[in-house]
Order: sequence, then C-alpha cells, then structure tokens
Amino acid sequence: MSGPIIEVSELEAGIVQVRMQDRVNKNTFTDALIHGLTAAFDQIRHCADYKVVILTGYDSYFSSGGTQAGLRELFEGKVKFTDKDLYSLALNCPIPVIAAMQGHGIGGGFVMGLFADFVVLARESVYTANFMKYGFTPGMGSTFILPHKLGLSLAHEMMLSAATYRGEELQRRGVPFAVVPREAVPQHALELARSLAEKPRISLVTLKSHLVGPLRAQLPAFIEQEIAMHELTFHRPEVKERIEAFFGN
Repeated sequence: MSGPIIEVSELEAGIVQVRMQDRVNKNTFTDALIHGLTAAFDQIRHCADYKVVILTGYDSYFSSGGTQAGLRELFEGKVKFTDKDLYSLALNCPIPVIAAMQGHGIGGGFVMGLFADFVVLARESVYTANFMKYGFTPGMGSTFILPHKLGLSLAHEMMLSAATYRGEELQRRGVPFAVVPREAVPQHALELARSLAEKPRISLVTLKSHLVGPLRAQLPAFIEQEIAMHELTFHRPEVKERIEAFFGN
C-alpha cells in the first residue's frame, strides 16, 4: 500500500476530503484507521477555512467495519465499541459532512456513513448492517440512526435479517439518498459540496447545530441500551464460533 491510510486534502476552497484508503485491510476499523480518522476530524474541527467535508473510501470499498480481532476483543469483554468513537465523528463535526459511499459499506462502516448529513450511495455497491450475522445485537448507534435515516420498516429488516443490499435495491426501496453509478459518486458529492461551500461558514455551522441538536441529545441513551444488549448477547459461545467461521464471508 502506498500513501497514508487516511488522506486529507482540500479539493477546492472550503471543501476538504477525507479519504479512507487502507487497501490491505479493506478499510476495516484497524487502530491505524481509527486514529487517522479521529485525527482528521479533529484537524477539521479546528480549521476555520473549511465549510464542508467529503468522507469517502477507495475503489469498491467505503468501509468494512470492525476487524475480526476487534470483534474477538468485544466478545472477550476487553473493550466496548464506545472506547473508540467513530460513529459520532460526522454527527459532531461542526460543518456538514457528505458520506460519498462509492464502495461497500459493511456493518459499522455503513453505520458510520449514515451519521453524515448527506449520503451518496453507489448502485453497484453492497450495504449491510450485518451485526446479527455474528449473533450479537447491533452497536455503534445502529438502532438509532438506521430507523432515523432509512425508516422503521427497512431499518428493522436490515438489522434483524443482517441481509446485504445493493445500492440499486435500496433505491427501489425508497431510501432518501442519491444513488448513482459508482463512478459518478465522487462528482455528485463534489457538486453537492460546492453548493454548500457557497454559503457563509457561520450560517452552515449554526444551522447544522440546530438541525442535528436533537440527534446529538438522543444518541447517548441508545448507545447505553446497545451496550446493555451487548452484555446479554455478545459473550456467548455461538458468537465466538460465528466470528471465527463467518468473518469476511
């Protein structure tokens, strides 16, 4: 792999792009990717020149969610998903965030993208909230953000079934996001970013704070409930067996 795992670049005046490009690990939540994303959003938070963020991946991957080693640590009770907070990076970012999900969004990777203010999906890519595939209940705020962004029926189906969906299928199911061919995702996101960057930064920050204020206030209660559900569902032998048998399939 060449280049940094997280690449931060200013595409145009006021538009900053954060690209996840861990090709070795397919943008799973390795320590390096988590550290890089956290540092990138911290940098953005303190830069008054930026007005909008584009969060994207590489080729056919947006983010593949937790690593197998990370799931093992959760099973063993060594960590909680709240120890490394990726899910609220976009939500708590002061300026609007566009998740340009040109590639597959798997588990926590899909959920992380949904916390953005705008979501762009690719028709060809796969999106799934596949936590239950491994036998444990969803985390990372999934039980909050999926119903909020996708509607109750589809969100419940995705979480309970752990099924995978192509972007074109989600488009047919009526998701309220732009769904375009994969090669068109970057340009679509850039055009949206340009329309935002035309506005005064103070107005963007003020309006986003108002719009997402209720989400920021409600999320902690759902996180607590998800942690409680993990205590009931995560530390069971069949979960360990599923992590070993099904991971990456």
